[in-house]
This record gives sequence, C-alpha cells and structure tokens, in this order.
Amino acid sequence: MLAPAFADPVRGSQRVFRSVMDAMARPGMIVVIAGLAQAPQPLGLAAAAVALTLIDYETPVWLDPALAQSTEVAAWLRFHTGAPLADDPRQAAFGFIADPSRMPRFEAFSQGSMEYPDRAATLVLQVERLSDNGGFWLSGPGIRGSRALSASPLPADFAARMRANRALFPRGLDIILASATMVAALPRSVHVGTEQT
Repeated sequence: MLAPAFADPVRGSQRVFRSVMDAMARPGMIVVIAGLAQAPQPLGLAAAAVALTLIDYETPVWLDPALAQSTEVAAWLRFHTGAPLADDPRQAAFGFIADPSRMPRFEAFSQGSMEYPDRAATLVLQVERLSDNGGFWLSGPGIRGSRALSASPLPADFAARMRANRALFPRGLDIILASATMVAALPRSVHVGTEQT
C-alpha cells in the first residue's frame, strides 16, 4: 500500500506552502513543517511535504540515486502529485536529493536564462542535522545583518558552490534544506560564507 499524504490535503498543503514561502523570504531561518505522518523511505517527512505542496503533473522531478532506487518513492510521488520523473537532472524543475554529500554539481541542473530565470531548478536536500548554530554565515535580502546556519551532510565545497550560484543572479538554483521535520531555504540571492560578515 502507498503511504498516505496529508490527512487534510487542502489545509495541509496551505500550511506547508506558507511555511516554505516564509523560509524563502527569510533565508536560513529554520521553519517547522507539520502535517505529514509518513512517507516512503528514504524520502524524509519534510521533503515529502514540500513535494506534495510544490509539485504537480506539470513539474518534472529528478530523484538522486538514493531515492530513485526506491520504487515506493517513485510510485508515491506519481500517485499523489502526478509529477513526471526526469532521467536528466537538467530537465527537472525540482531535484530531490537524499544523499547531498554525493549530489551532482550545480551545473548539472537547469540554472535558467537571463530571459527566463524562473526556469531554474529548485533542489530539496535532505539533511540529518539542521540548526542555527555555527556552520555558514548568510547575508543578503531577507536577512538583517547576518544569520548563522548549520546543516549536514552537505558537499565539502557547498559554500563555494553557493557563491558561484549567487554570481549567476538572477539565474541560479534555489535550495531547500530539509531535515526530518524542519526546512530552511537558501534562495539564489543569498550570500553563503564561512565567516561572519
């Protein structure tokens, strides 16, 4: 049997949508995601809630090998969202990544164009730990001064990737970090550093 989605699909997706939009407006702020009791492993609860809320039958989705090897994850996403699965990450509007330490380079995904920056992908990276202590220092639109954010696991060169991503603005990827029950967003406009500015 497929794992259920939101108990109340309308209110559940509305709550998650507001939470994700709040996280995008305040980069690095950690937001609790509630309303989803289960999802097929290794898809985490927060990542699954984001999927149910932001993707539909017109939204190609790429799954990393850790997720793609699970037929239950693919079946669950198809049943609850209708989203087509993309074999090529460049063709995906969303990428869901359960093993960020081994994720492809950012250049493997669509980064939009100057004419259509909205065609860039959004990546949902599942992390085991997400906190506002140490790690990276964020600055830019939506942040007063700077904000600390720590997440793991991530690629060793994550800060460098994010700096290169910001240099592409208005092109570039948007990132959602998702732990079991929380998310934090890193839109393409954010500056990610390893020291406080």
